[in-house]
Amino acid sequence: MTTSAFGDDTPVYVISVAAELSGLHPQTLRQYDRLGLVSPGRASGRGRRYSMRDIQMLREVQRLSQEDGINLAGIKRILELQREVAELREHMFHLHNELNAARAAVARRAGGQPSAGGELLPVRRTRVTIFDHTPRPPEKQ
Repeated sequence: MTTSAFGDDTPVYVISVAAELSGLHPQTLRQYDRLGLVSPGRASGRGRRYSMRDIQMLREVQRLSQEDGINLAGIKRILELQREVAELREHMFHLHNELNAARAAVARRAGGQPSAGGELLPVRRTRVTIFDHTPRPPEKQ
């Protein structure tokens, strides 16, 4: 099986092969799975199947543990934060694209060319009414 036939996220490697490719013991892979550090796919018989991305993650966990001396709880938190940063970057990318599309639409409506931003655009004023729903004590009579 070559990795070029599958994408990096395709779970194809059984635990023994994943252990060999990552340089770890199969029991270590099971422990990392139990702790949620790496979550391999499952075959129909519930056997673990690792992707190339999982194997790269196993190597990173091992590096953080051995070279940087970070405990497994710390590694789990680092991985969670890295995933969150990646999600936020993707969200920011989409927001940036939406903003550029909105700027281009405003420029088209105004009859001009889309700009790089930074200019002031006319905004219609709107009134906002805020209601206070805080309960008040009854008035004394």
